[in-house]
Amino acid sequence: MRLLVAALACALAGPALAQGKEVIATKNAPEAIGPYSQAIKVGNTLYLAGQIAIDPKTNKVIEATDIETQTRLVLDNLKAVVEAAGMTMGDIVSTTVFLADLNEFGKMNEVYATYFKDKPPARATVQVSRLPRDVRIEISAIAAR
Repeated sequence: MRLLVAALACALAGPALAQGKEVIATKNAPEAIGPYSQAIKVGNTLYLAGQIAIDPKTNKVIEATDIETQTRLVLDNLKAVVEAAGMTMGDIVSTTVFLADLNEFGKMNEVYATYFKDKPPARATVQVSRLPRDVRIEISAIAAR
């Protein structure tokens, strides 16, 4: 699913790629755990890699397993990357939420709503069989100005 989302984002960005791509990285969010960037900025559009519940200070998954705490950290990590690009959470136009258990949607949604009070982004939410490092949630996003 994440591959499909990434492929769609690239297809939609085709003309924008001619503007050049800039890697966005910050120490205020977890380091990438593979061969990818925290975010890529092309023109006025920012493509954010999925974030999971990793503490940026330790680069380890947090011990809390409840969906609310994990959601909060994931969104704080996304916020740090968005801000490193000179944008705000209000600039996010789309998110994709990957949940290990869709039964936790309501609890996740309560936390999510506190980060997007005015003009929330478009969103897709799906349940997946497993997430990296066995976390409960991963969120990727696209921001634009």
